[in-house]
Amino acid sequence: MFTIVNREEMAGGTVILNEIEAPRIAAKARPGQFLILKANENGERIPLTMAETDPEKGTVTVIYMVVGKSTELFRRLGVGDAYQDVIGPLGQPTHIEPGKNVICVGGGTGVAVLHPIARGMKQAGCDVTSIIGSRNKDLLILEDKMRLASTALHVCTDDGSYGRKGFVTEVLKEKLEAGGVDQVVAIGPVPMMKFVSLMTKEYGVPTMVSLNPIMIDGTGMCGGCRVTVGGETKFGCVDGPEFDGHQVDFDELILRLRAYTEQECCSHELCKCEGRH
Repeated sequence: MFTIVNREEMAGGTVILNEIEAPRIAAKARPGQFLILKANENGERIPLTMAETDPEKGTVTVIYMVVGKSTELFRRLGVGDAYQDVIGPLGQPTHIEPGKNVICVGGGTGVAVLHPIARGMKQAGCDVTSIIGSRNKDLLILEDKMRLASTALHVCTDDGSYGRKGFVTEVLKEKLEAGGVDQVVAIGPVPMMKFVSLMTKEYGVPTMVSLNPIMIDGTGMCGGCRVTVGGETKFGCVDGPEFDGHQVDFDELILRLRAYTEQECCSHELCKCEGRH
């Protein structure tokens, strides 16, 4: 069993942080890799990229938004409770080239995934400009940690309730027009990653995105996490989760992510009803 040693609620309780005892995983994990977690015998296997690792404490940290049955089951776990299964580290770690001028763009809970990557790049001597955003101030997460992990930080909210009013792509465009950008890393909602990639392609700036397709086993056996990259089929679990944003077929990915929307909604509603009894 994998015990929760710290739990925090963010964004009005819609986003949850769990720090979990997993010493063997913490010892091997690298930025960009992910875990597959299962709350109990009735839960599904859910992939979540690690937001933090602490080899000395033997813990790994995940941050997730409550959107369905399984994350609703996760939400009910408190400090001292344990996940039935945690598997990892899975996927390919982030490739970091020292000394680059990098822009890291994060949206929503994607900021949690972006944080260890930005920090790793800064530690490798990169100049890291981070741009993070959310729909409003209440949904913004990890601002202080991102500030420490970056050379410069820009914060945007769609409604202007905090930071700059507007989308992260607006700030990104200004930085691209100024020139001198070696790489962009974009992690967040699929539409955001799509439009960031379209924009950076116009400027010829290499762009890395982190994908979270529907996934079951996480080891390349089931093929459920397949994505099309450069016209070829890739598996998000073993080939990714990071890919060249200019090569990803985002429209296909969006359709695949919507495949079970109706079933997910029904399952979530049933789970919430069960929780009230």
